[in-house]
Amino acid sequence: MGASTYYIPALALWAGLASKLPDLVRSWRDPLVRWVCWVIFLGGAGFAFAAPPTVAAVNRTSGIPNLAALLVYAVVSAYSASCLVLILHWRGGPAGHVRRLARRWQIGYAVVIALLILLFVLGDAPVERRTDLDTHYATSPWIGQMIVLYLLGHMTAAIATTVLCWRWAIQVHGWLRAGLWLLVAGWLLNLSFSTLKLTAVMARWAGRDWDVLSTVLAPGLVGLAATVATAGFTLPLYGPRLVALWRAVVSWRRLGPLWRELAGASPGTPLAAPIPWYSSCAVRLTRREAGIQDGLNLVRPHLDDQVRTHAQSLARAAGHTEEDAFRIGLAAMIAAAVRSHRADAPAAPVDVAQNTASFASRATLVGVARALRTSPVVVAARAAAGVRTAADDERTPL
Repeated sequence: MGASTYYIPALALWAGLASKLPDLVRSWRDPLVRWVCWVIFLGGAGFAFAAPPTVAAVNRTSGIPNLAALLVYAVVSAYSASCLVLILHWRGGPAGHVRRLARRWQIGYAVVIALLILLFVLGDAPVERRTDLDTHYATSPWIGQMIVLYLLGHMTAAIATTVLCWRWAIQVHGWLRAGLWLLVAGWLLNLSFSTLKLTAVMARWAGRDWDVLSTVLAPGLVGLAATVATAGFTLPLYGPRLVALWRAVVSWRRLGPLWRELAGASPGTPLAAPIPWYSSCAVRLTRREAGIQDGLNLVRPHLDDQVRTHAQSLARAAGHTEEDAFRIGLAAMIAAAVRSHRADAPAAPVDVAQNTASFASRATLVGVARALRTSPVVVAARAAAGVRTAADDERTPL
C-alpha cells in the first residue's frame, strides 16, 4: 500500500481536529469535547505513524529497529481507549458512574501500553520490518507476546465499543441512531482487522504463511473502518446542520419568484439592504423573507380581494385543491397589485390588513411563489391588471 493510503486519512482527521480546536478552547472543561479531540488526534496519529516512510524515519532517527511498531501499537491502544471513553461520556448517565467506568478503561489500557513497552524491551527484533512485523516476529520470544497483546487489546475495544453502540442505537432515533449504527459498522471492521492480523499470526505458529491477511487485507479494512467510524462520530453533529442548510437553500430558491415579482413594484428601490457576500444561507433566507414582507407592505394599498376570490374560483374550477387554489388567488392578487403600484393606479377600496394576514407562513409564501411562476390564472390576472391600469391612464385628464 502506498504512503498516501496512510497520510490522506491522517490529514483528513487532523483537518477535522483543526475545526474542533475553537470548541476545545471555549469548552476545555467539557470531557465530551476533550475526548472527541483526543479520538481525532490519535486516529490521525495512528495512520501517520503506520505509514512506511514514517516507520523508516522513526527507526532511523532513534537507531532502534522496529521502534516505530511499538509507537504504532501504543497509539492505536490509546485510540481504542479514547473511543471507549468518548462513547461513555457521549451516552451520559450518572456522572460518578461514567467517571468510574471511564477511569477503569483508561487504567486498563495504560497497563496494556506499559506491558507493550516492557515486552518490546525484553524481546529482540533486530531486523527492521516496515509492513510485516506482526507475522515476521510472531514466533519470537516476547515480541510475539507483544503483538498478541496489542491485537487482543484492539479486539477488546472493538467488541466493547460495538456492544455499547448497538445497545444505545436501539434506544434512540434520528441522526444519533444513524451515527451509532455507523460506529457499529466501523468497529466491526476494526474487529475484522484485528481478527485477520491474529489469524495470520496464528498461522505462523502453525508453520504456515498466511501473511497476505495481515499485509494486504487488514490495512485496507482499517482505512475503511476509520472512515466509517469518523462518519459515525460526526453524523449526529453535522447531520441536522446540513439538513437545516439544505432547507434554507431550497426555501431561498423557492421564494425567488415572489421576491422578483415584488421587486418589480419599484424597480429603482431594493426590497432589502445588501448583505456581505460571505453571509450564511440562513441570513440570506431571513433577508429574502424580510424583503418580501416589506414588498407586501409596499403594494398593500393595491391588494384587491375581488382579484383574489376571482382567481381562486378559476383555480378551483381548474381542478386545484382548496389550499392550492387559495395560494393561487393570493399570487394573482399580488401580481395585480404590483402592476397597479408600478402604474401608480388608485388604491383598491378593500380592507387590506385582512388580505395580508395569511402571508406570515413560509409555506404560504413558497406556495404563492410557485403559483407566480407556474399558474396561468396568475398570468391572466397580471395581464388584466395591465389592461385596467392602461384604461385608467387613458381616462386620467391631462
